[in-house]
Parts: sequence; C-alpha cells; structure tokens
Amino acid sequence: MGVTEVSSRRRATVAIAVIVLALGFLVFRGLGNATVYFKTVDEAVEQKAVLGHNRFRIEGTVVDEPRDGRFRIKGERHEAAIVHTGDVPQLLQVGIPVVLEGRWAAEHFDSDRIMVKHTSEYREKNPERVDDYTTTE
Repeated sequence: MGVTEVSSRRRATVAIAVIVLALGFLVFRGLGNATVYFKTVDEAVEQKAVLGHNRFRIEGTVVDEPRDGRFRIKGERHEAAIVHTGDVPQLLQVGIPVVLEGRWAAEHFDSDRIMVKHTSEYREKNPERVDDYTTTE
C-alpha cells in the first residue's frame, strides 16, 4: 500500500465522519426544534424558569371570559394569565378545558393557537358545535 492510498483512505474516512456528524447534528437539532412540549398549568408555572422562552403547549381550564384575547386558565394549584394573538374560538368559555400553544413572556403566557377541549358529555349534547369549532389557529 502506497502513501497516496493511505492518504486517500484517510481523507475518505474523515469526509464520511464529517458527513455523519453533520447529519446527526441536523437530525438532533431538527427534532429538538420540532417538538412542542405539553404541560399542565401547574407544571408550566412551576417550571417557568426552566421553560424560559421555549415554545410549548399549556393545558388548563378557562377562569374568566376572554376580553381582547386576554383571560386566565387554572390548574389544581396555579393560574396563568394568557394573552392570545389571533381569533378566539366562540367555544372558549369559563369552565372549558383548553390547550394553548405559545411561550412565556414576562408575567403571562403569550399564545398564538387555541385548541378547545370538550368532555364526551359535552360532545354528545352539542355535536354540531364541536364539529364546527374544535381548533383555531
């Protein structure tokens, strides 16, 4: 085996290693950015510092009537102030469970997506309303 063959193999091995590392990094980074974490109000409030400005979903029950996209949701132990950008679904009412997507911004959760959740009992009594207004983006 000549010096040029060893040098060529070494270059090929290094090139393959660089490509594999680059692809691994892109997959890891892409999956990390694509994942939207789901937290209850209690978890989100307690982990606010850890969550920082990362995007996630928060689940809770609506406490007060939404006014100009502002309302509160509650869990078992905590409440969170919500500021929603965009249309608010007609089904968003006091006592309704919701999932909001967004991030913490200062003292409130800044939402840009609302998903209204309904119990099976509500769906049975109001099938036409649930079919029409289940998700707003």
